[in-house]
Amino acid sequence: MDNLTFRYSILLMEGLQVTHLSNHLAFMLFLLAYIFIIVSNIGILIQISVEKRLHQPMHILFCNLPLNDVLGTIVLLPRLMSQILTDPSERYITYAECAIQAFFGHVYGTASHTILMIMAFDRYVAICNPLRYPTIMSNNMVVKLSAGAWGAAVVLVGILIGLSVRLSHCRSVIQNLFCDNASLFKLSCENTVINNVYGLTFTVVLLTSSLGSVVFTYLRIVMVCFKSKNKATNSKAIKTCSAHLAVYIIMMVSGFTTIFLHRFPAYAESRNLSSIMFHVIPPSLNPIIYGLQAKEIRQRLFKLFYKSKINSM
Repeated sequence: MDNLTFRYSILLMEGLQVTHLSNHLAFMLFLLAYIFIIVSNIGILIQISVEKRLHQPMHILFCNLPLNDVLGTIVLLPRLMSQILTDPSERYITYAECAIQAFFGHVYGTASHTILMIMAFDRYVAICNPLRYPTIMSNNMVVKLSAGAWGAAVVLVGILIGLSVRLSHCRSVIQNLFCDNASLFKLSCENTVINNVYGLTFTVVLLTSSLGSVVFTYLRIVMVCFKSKNKATNSKAIKTCSAHLAVYIIMMVSGFTTIFLHRFPAYAESRNLSSIMFHVIPPSLNPIIYGLQAKEIRQRLFKLFYKSKINSM
């Protein structure tokens, strides 16, 4: 029974399995993706903060998304890149670092849903109640929505990881690309029924709330557009919502794939690929989709590009 209460302070991370010939290529691809995600998302944040015309509820709420994307990228890619260049037998991580990575990794995944939920609410009010929009979406409401999105993610994930950290563990190998909740409680030889029940409930409630709110929002928007005879208004609504819907679908597909494949150990490589997709593709596409869709941001980017082109001549 002693081995059931033993705790390893140093864990071995399985990491990404790449051949010696392709590890440098994989490193460069991840490095390019990392630089692009950080620069593009921080660039969008700076642009919104300095441009007064962009100080609107829609754009301010959107700022939560690039912040979250930067968080998710920093949580995964730097350590993943370092592991690629490290011998598989020496990919060590402390238990504390593993728990911290799991916490912020799940905050990223959870906040991706809660942030898109509050953005859907903003679009709902703007299109279905345009006359009341300035009153409803006040600065106070924007702060409350943003705080609620992050607060819900932190509290729910804090309980999730706390239930796993309380367990003793008798294993020392993380059979995953990075640390997450499943990897943590799989280290334990104790009964993990509570972890499984809470984890499943947490996932079902989050995905049901997320999918339900988005479906309800867009059904209401479609009904309003269907009843409206104003083609210009309907066109603007479609353009505004298409970006949000595209980002949401990409996130849901990559996220669902990762959750589903976690239940089947035989598909470990496919699960690893989907995990990378979830942390790379949405953060890469979000600034492109929203940046090019938003007229004010698009015009600002074109002006900057035009000025830089003239200065270089």
